[in-house]
Amino acid sequence: MSKILIKNGLIVNENAVYESDIFIKNGKIELVQSGIQKFADYTINAAGKLVIPGIIDDQVHFREPGSVYKGSVFTESRAAVYGGVTSFMDMPNNNPSITTQEALQSKYDIARTKSAANYSFYMGASNDNIDEILRTNNENVCGIKIFMGSSTGNLLVDDTRVLENIFSQSSSLIATHCEDEDSVKANESLYFDKYGDDIAAVYHPKIRNDELCYMSSALAVDLAKKHNSRLHVLHLTTAKEMHLFDNKVKLEDKRITAEVCVHHLYFDDSDYLEKGNLIKCNPAIKSKDDNLALWAALLNDKLDVIATDHAPHTWEEKSKKYKYAPSGLPLVQHSLVTMLDFYHRDMISLEKIVDKMCHSPAKTFKIKERGYIREGYWADLVILDMDKEWTVEKDNIYYKCKWSPFEGHRFKGLVEQVIINGELALEFGKLRNTKAAKRLLFDKDR
Repeated sequence: MSKILIKNGLIVNENAVYESDIFIKNGKIELVQSGIQKFADYTINAAGKLVIPGIIDDQVHFREPGSVYKGSVFTESRAAVYGGVTSFMDMPNNNPSITTQEALQSKYDIARTKSAANYSFYMGASNDNIDEILRTNNENVCGIKIFMGSSTGNLLVDDTRVLENIFSQSSSLIATHCEDEDSVKANESLYFDKYGDDIAAVYHPKIRNDELCYMSSALAVDLAKKHNSRLHVLHLTTAKEMHLFDNKVKLEDKRITAEVCVHHLYFDDSDYLEKGNLIKCNPAIKSKDDNLALWAALLNDKLDVIATDHAPHTWEEKSKKYKYAPSGLPLVQHSLVTMLDFYHRDMISLEKIVDKMCHSPAKTFKIKERGYIREGYWADLVILDMDKEWTVEKDNIYYKCKWSPFEGHRFKGLVEQVIINGELALEFGKLRNTKAAKRLLFDKDR
């Protein structure tokens, strides 16, 4: 393994910003201090640059197996590295669905040879696989994913007896997609009957409204409280749901945690007129008031983690009429720079960005030796030029689908170098080492 010395970087870590050197040996951070004088195979002069822990994205859909024409572990993990994401957790709504331990292991086998970033995969819940769920190894699997609404195949769990069984019996972290499916279907029938095939994307947040999100999230929270389960509610979107979460307990002591995604922080329902299906996602992007409530909850720590729900579809699929266009946005390459956009607008501090995108995912999932710049931790690091301005264009989009809802937007802040497990993975726009990734490991008791 390489020895790397980072000199004079401005480190953002554990609610502090300070200048320091970092010495990396055998894949891990050996020293964090000023004036390090050690031989290194590679020295990086980071003067004037930010150095942060690698981003940990706890919710992506890399589409493999089953839909590799949209994206794959190979393509999307490389896009992630370009965006400073050094670790990801991928969802089980593949084809076939990941509802057996054998299917789950097959995804790990793919990632072992193809992923450029550290990886973990959720075990999927269905109405009839409780035995498979209970076989899940909490030390090397990030959690159980329950689609309590809006899923494909056999992953929709709509039987309350099954939910009770999972929440009462599983010791794994349970991550939920919360929308009440019966309400979604009723609203779809109402709006599709009224507007037919010409219904516009502006009706998406009315079909998937705040009430049906709250109904499902409240049910998940009630079940978690009843059974003292470890619950992580994904991609919150409404002001009403914020009342379900607590900011009076330290994150490491919380049994119920919450996530917000960058697109729900960036867009609101006024953007459907311009973006249309490009921002069609489930749960839906909602009102400006909901957006403001998400921001307030993020800053006051009711919301614990920032992620992407990266979900690529082809341009042809997204170009269909609203009724037939799939839901989901490709985001993993642009999540960090989107949050830096908010920093430049004085909406959030650098320390808070690092907390919500690096430290908090590590705390929430109890990931071993990642998420911080600490001696003895794996060296997953991102070096940023905060003054560099650049525009999202086709030739710098690395998703397989080759489009982004941010296309044409000018960002300030560029990921220059990325180190993964002590190896230089990205340097000034060029991938250097795509073989350094490792499977994420977790504390067993979560």
